Amino acid sequence: MFRRSRFGNVITTQLDLFIKDHRDVLDDVDDRLRAYNSAGRGEAEELYGDYVDAVESGTELLADLRDHYAGTVSDPDQYIAEFNRAVARRLPELALEIENR
Repeated sequence: MFRRSRFGNVITTQLDLFIKDHRDVLDDVDDRLRAYNSAGRGEAEELYGDYVDAVESGTELLADLRDHYAGTVSDPDQYIAEFNRAVARRLPELALEIENR
């Protein structure tokens, strides 16, 4: 039932580095979500679009990291599945988009 993650250590390290190296991107996502949540009705649609753009930017960087490394392992499907689950736990704001890439 409980099995050990084959790529857990490497994924943890990758996400730690991503968070450190791309703090500005993650802060931008947070800032844009806050702006959307505090916006009035007239501004909300545009600010939501800004939030989605920020999420897509972060997800693109994360997907590039994932896909590049997946090309180096013998079981890329397992690695990708484990990576996506780890993103859902650590960076939930990027989780939905990462599943779609």
